[in-house]
Parts: sequence; structure tokens; C-alpha cells
Amino acid sequence: MYRTRRWMFTAFLGLISSVTAVQVAAQSATSVETFRYLLSAPNRSAGNVLRDPFRHPAETLAFFGVRPDSTVVEILPGSGGYYMELLAPWLKDKGLYIAANRDGSLPQYMADHRKLLQRLADEPALYGLVMVTPFRADRHAIAPAGSADVVLSFRNLHNWMLDGELEASLRAFHQALKPGGVLGIVDHRGRTDQNQAQQIASGYVREDEAIASIEKAGFVLQARSEVNANPRDTKDHPEGVWTLPPTYRLKDKDRAVYAAVGESDRFTLRFVKR
Repeated sequence: MYRTRRWMFTAFLGLISSVTAVQVAAQSATSVETFRYLLSAPNRSAGNVLRDPFRHPAETLAFFGVRPDSTVVEILPGSGGYYMELLAPWLKDKGLYIAANRDGSLPQYMADHRKLLQRLADEPALYGLVMVTPFRADRHAIAPAGSADVVLSFRNLHNWMLDGELEASLRAFHQALKPGGVLGIVDHRGRTDQNQAQQIASGYVREDEAIASIEKAGFVLQARSEVNANPRDTKDHPEGVWTLPPTYRLKDKDRAVYAAVGESDRFTLRFVKR
């Protein structure tokens, strides 16, 4: 009888522990609703708000599993700071937002970098805890080794492929992430009837080649999402992805046509560090 009671008591303690673990997991989990209220924050710029229907930020961040206590590194947030506007204020109490931006080696981008720094300085209540680190492939540590929960890259792969810096960039991400940390990738999805070399100048990236390169760098594909897909994008535009909004490289020529297409078709991939 004693052994039976002791077993029942031990099992009861185990049940309590399991319930507590589930409750903690539920509290730390993120959903689309977790981020949706951030979209109406007063600090957001009008231009960024206009892009929400194409970029699906709440769904994208939920898919990547960003938590309020996460250390998040965003690669090249630029002067617009689309995701910085959402993440930096939300993470400042329990987590950390790191902007891995320009390192000065490409002077043509430094004006945008200075705009980003000025914005951080002008709004310290929102961005005073943002950490800025230099990024250019693997020339610099974008965060202390093994410290990041999430590294995010939005529409950068095509540039690194074109410049021959993809492998080195992925190496920097792998070094920054904790074991099991998440690498979130969004990019313009290329055509499957052309090889990568045929379409790289247009800004499009073959999804299968992106996955192969990233897995070769020490990551495992965990999940895909079609939240940023756009079946209207025919991917044969005269100025590549920059024909479409928000760039409109052809200016007023056929602008209504490209406005109706919307922003590019994009793949959204979640990898974890091995």
C-alpha cells in the first residue's frame, strides 16, 4: 500500500510539472494575434503600413516563432526599418533586437545606414536598446557567438548570390545562432524552368537552390509557409522584381498593370541550426 501511495504521489507531482511546463510553453508561444496589434502602433511609418498587405508581418513573425524574450538579429534592416518598427519596441523589455546593418565597405549604402542610426537616436524610448552591429558576409560577428535565438533575412539572398557572398553570410548566421536557433528567410521566388544563373540579375531565387545552399551551411529546413506567395507574379518583368511595387523602376509605364500584380511572389522558409 505504501509503495502504491508513493507511486501515486510521484505521478501526481509529475502531472503538476507537466501542466506547469505546458502553461509556460503556452505563455511563451506566439501566434498571429500576438503580433497583429503591433501593426497599429503609432511609431510605424505610413510607407511601411502600406506594405502590410504584401508582407504579412504578423503571420510571418508568428511562423518564425519570435518570442518576447528572443534575441533577434535582423540582417540589413535598412533605413526603412520595416520589421524594426515592430520588433524593437516589442522586444525591449524581455528580449533584444540587433540590427546587423552596413559596415562602411559599400559607400553607396551609407546614407541609408546613417538614416537608420539617426532614427534610433531620435526615438530613444522605442529604440534606445537596439544593438547595431556591422554586417558584410562573414567579415564581422553580427552577434556574440551562440547568442541569437532568431536570425531574420528579408529579400537578401539574391544579392549575396550575385556578389558571391552567400556561403560566407550563412556562416556568420550559423555562428551567431544558438544550437536549435531559427534562421528565417524570405525572398523572391524564382522560376523552375530557368536555372539560377539565368534569373539572378532579375532578383529572383530558385527556392530549391536556396534550400540546398542553406542546408549545406549547417541548417535543417524545418517548415515552409506560403503566406508571402503571389500567384499573379509571372516573374518575366523587364526590370525584374524591381518592376513591381514598391520600386516601380519603369516609373509610370504600365504602372497600373504592375500595381495590380502587387509585390513579388516570395518563399518563406524556417530553418534551424544543427
